[in-house]
Amino acid sequence: MAMARRMATFICLFVVGLSFAAAGDVTLDDDDSSPNIPGCNNKLQLVKVKNWVDNVEGESFAGLTARFGLPLPSDAAKAFKLPAVLSNPINCCSTASKLSGSIALSMRGDCAFTTKAEVAQAAGAAALVVINDEEDLYKMVCSENDTSLNISIPVLMIPKSRGDALNKSIADKQRVELLLYAPNRPDVDFAVIFLWMMAVGTIIAAALWSLLTSEQTDERYNELSPKESSNLEAVKDDSEKEVLDITAKGAIVFVIVASTFLVLLYFFMSSWFVWLLVVLFCIGGIEGMHNIIVTLVLSKCRNCGRKTVHLPLLDEVSVLSLVVLLFCVVFAVVWAVWRQASYSWVGQDILGMCLMITVLQMARLPNIKVASVLLCCAFVYDIFWVFVSPLIFHESVMIAVARGDNSGGESIPMLLRIPRLFDPWGGYDMIGFGDILFPGLLICFAFRYDKENKTGVVKGYFLWLIIGYGFGLFLTYLGLYLMNGHGQPALLYLVPCTLGLTVILGLARGELKHLWDYSREPSSDMNRPVEA
Repeated sequence: MAMARRMATFICLFVVGLSFAAAGDVTLDDDDSSPNIPGCNNKLQLVKVKNWVDNVEGESFAGLTARFGLPLPSDAAKAFKLPAVLSNPINCCSTASKLSGSIALSMRGDCAFTTKAEVAQAAGAAALVVINDEEDLYKMVCSENDTSLNISIPVLMIPKSRGDALNKSIADKQRVELLLYAPNRPDVDFAVIFLWMMAVGTIIAAALWSLLTSEQTDERYNELSPKESSNLEAVKDDSEKEVLDITAKGAIVFVIVASTFLVLLYFFMSSWFVWLLVVLFCIGGIEGMHNIIVTLVLSKCRNCGRKTVHLPLLDEVSVLSLVVLLFCVVFAVVWAVWRQASYSWVGQDILGMCLMITVLQMARLPNIKVASVLLCCAFVYDIFWVFVSPLIFHESVMIAVARGDNSGGESIPMLLRIPRLFDPWGGYDMIGFGDILFPGLLICFAFRYDKENKTGVVKGYFLWLIIGYGFGLFLTYLGLYLMNGHGQPALLYLVPCTLGLTVILGLARGELKHLWDYSREPSSDMNRPVEA
């Protein structure tokens, strides 16, 4: 099983560089650059557009209000369901046909937004909905010449695809009705609390896993291997416990390769490429889940793994391991098939956490010198691709790839996510595997260091790094809230709160030199770790 576990580790380390961003799904930037003049100083708001075609309700979608016009109610019960009609002319730039008591639909272009609103209002429209010529929502603001606006109807913009669908229904002589309102988001996002607990819990579980598995190491790693003789079973096969000992050179190369693949994904990402990542994710998740379940069962029942069955190619195989493997495969396949369902986040998070726990057992940092190289490179990588890349690519490459903007809405699965159950806009709170694994490697090193040097809990590093990591995650989501849900490079906060804390504690205790060049001498050549 060592080869399969190493394969799962390589898979996760390969794709983890694609998932650093912690991003919200629905974001809104207010535009402070537009003229703030009377009649054009409204706050931009996201709008829920509920729609009915021949009295059959369709899927609600989002719109964006203008800087001018009447504000919409925040409660759907206070909004009115009104018929939607196409303005004539369709651009609503000149005198329009009578629109009394209706919501006017207009195409973007040919004149100013304020002109469209004034024409629709003069024709008796109850509201104006501008159909954009692309999927993004454009901010409708005023020019410096609009000094005497008196627009008293709501004005909003909707995406092109939604507008085209409404246009088609009206052209087919179907009755289209709309209900417009702008619900407020809750001040506290409770989903973040559960995501915080999942991230911290994954690292704690990975660090403490050795305490649970120390007595069943042989059985756990040899479950799918042919049974050995009793004499060989008494000797630990150290080669089956090989770890990937990360080097400083490997850390630099990894970040460079991750950046290259991130750019390739940004330009060439498609649904088939996402499917490839899904398959790799499932392989790693199956191995991680199998490892965890078998270990937990054997920790409670040592004899459960004794019963075997003879299979071609594999010879004698543990029945327990075979049954667990089949369960894990079915679990992963069901998730992959139904990953677009509203409840698929549960399966994704289970597979992801199992994978990360296994990876943190296999990939290890030997000392703080290597940890500093890896985390500092990841720190720069994260900030560059979230904050600096928009200056080059006109959008955040990291966030675009994480959301699947260039793959028809297919998002990569290397994220833990939880739905915003109390948010009227829905969406998910997310954290990339990299934001857990990279600090997790350092925290797991701290746990091994404390254990090997018998430092104790308070005088050690593990407890303080867990606290630092939790605080860093808190700062991440605070930044996410203050920036209206825009993706944050979590390592911007996590690296100072973990690596920085380690250096400060090491200096204060006079142990930094020991931590910097720390090494654990292998007991034999077979126990020598594999470099990555």
